[in-house]
Amino acid sequence: MVDRRVGAVWSVFGAVALVSSVLVLRRPPDDRLSDLHIYYGAIETVQHGQPLYGYVAENGGPFTYPPFAALLMQPMTLLAEPTLRLLWLALTVAAIAAIAAAAGGAFTTVTDRRPLLVAVAACALLLSAPAQSNLRFGQVSVFIVLLALVDAIGLTPARHRGVLIGLAAAIKLTPLLFVVFLLVAKRPRDAARAVATFAACALAGAAFLPADSWTYWTGTMLQTSRIGNLASLGNQSLHGMLMRAGMSPETLPLLWAALVALICGVALLRARRIALDGEPVRAAVLVGCATVAASPVSWTHHQLWTVLAAMLMIAANGVARRVAGGVLLVVMVLSLGSLLGAVSMRPGVQFVFENARSLGVVAVCLAGVGGLAVATARSARPGSARVWLRTATTASAALACIAILPLPAGADPTFKAYDLADTVNPRYFFYCRTAQSCADAAAGGPVHFGTFREPTKVRVNGVVDGSVARLEFTSAPGGPPREIPLVEMFPGQRTFSFRLANIAAGRLVAYGPGGEVLAVFTDSLNPA
Repeated sequence: MVDRRVGAVWSVFGAVALVSSVLVLRRPPDDRLSDLHIYYGAIETVQHGQPLYGYVAENGGPFTYPPFAALLMQPMTLLAEPTLRLLWLALTVAAIAAIAAAAGGAFTTVTDRRPLLVAVAACALLLSAPAQSNLRFGQVSVFIVLLALVDAIGLTPARHRGVLIGLAAAIKLTPLLFVVFLLVAKRPRDAARAVATFAACALAGAAFLPADSWTYWTGTMLQTSRIGNLASLGNQSLHGMLMRAGMSPETLPLLWAALVALICGVALLRARRIALDGEPVRAAVLVGCATVAASPVSWTHHQLWTVLAAMLMIAANGVARRVAGGVLLVVMVLSLGSLLGAVSMRPGVQFVFENARSLGVVAVCLAGVGGLAVATARSARPGSARVWLRTATTASAALACIAILPLPAGADPTFKAYDLADTVNPRYFFYCRTAQSCADAAAGGPVHFGTFREPTKVRVNGVVDGSVARLEFTSAPGGPPREIPLVEMFPGQRTFSFRLANIAAGRLVAYGPGGEVLAVFTDSLNPA
């Protein structure tokens, strides 16, 4: 009976994988495994003797990994890119299943139940936003997680432990935090092998790609902004959340560094205790969550560690732990910012929804949310219920403060106003596209506009008549106004366009030549 259920769940996994892959392959060409296309194009660039970090794909994406990653990816070009896409999707699905199997030992102590729970976990992992993002973009992140997890929990032979972590770090730097974990967990030989492997890979990259290695290690490595807008909602790291909260450029680096030190310190100490208590999977997942929280850039496809944390919490003892894990799993499967944006009546509520994954992974690192402590009966101590009650109360109060209070003034660094060069893009200038339609739209009032909501932002585009001398927009109460450019899209006709992530508290004001207020728009800015 159990075998039949296991087979049925794996059938569901296969069906979800097939449907997901078909949907990926049916996306527009420029949005179909776009990161894999970047890898492929960058490798071809190197093979033609051009600088690796000078390559930019058609969608503007550069190659962001160390030179060794490019060296390792060289065999990709032996296949035609359409064939490579199919192979990459299959390997990604296999890696997701392997991650669930590797973590399976922590789901239950009952051996007979483990195959079923592994199959269920694989399905949940595949349905999560991070796994789907790996499939959509053709990302390498899923393989990095698999390498670090397998090595950290000791599934490799003892004399080789640390090698896979060093290899993962040579492809993407964030797994270097696992080297620190190996040291604090009393595994110095494994840490030494990880460092040696990382160094050997870096030297191999320098030997075969010397100029690119010099470029990367002397500058490109620190240029995180070249991979996209770090304040966008896709970046659910602590750094991204602080940017969206409106931290000033002067304050942000010091505050971020202090919080990263706190988060990583607490997570590593907790992981050390858990590992020494015989729970290597929970310890490894906690360290993985710390890499997500602490990295300057944690796109959705990086966040598989948080999904694993949620599943471990659901598998733990105690109602509070399971409820917290269930909430976290929902957050990692659904985009609350998009789904619940229409019901969030205050900027702070929207901030919580939009940053739910950031808040969740930070909570896992600092408090474990009850799920990453050792889930055994012997760990229960007198008064533990009171500890959990105080923890839940504190967390609820903190979230309530964020939700009730307005965001800091001007706390939308994703704001962007468009100029004349952008008028060719119908996504930015959609309200009117011909001279006659713009003239008709401008009649009968100083300002006319339309709004359009996308999954992670709201766009505002409109026209003004001859009485308007200046437009200003304020993102939050008390914030500094931003002047919106008035663009002459057609002779004698002026239009404007801007976008931002959160428009709930926005205020658009039109001024006449003498500074008089002609019109004010607040509630009408929010799209229906």
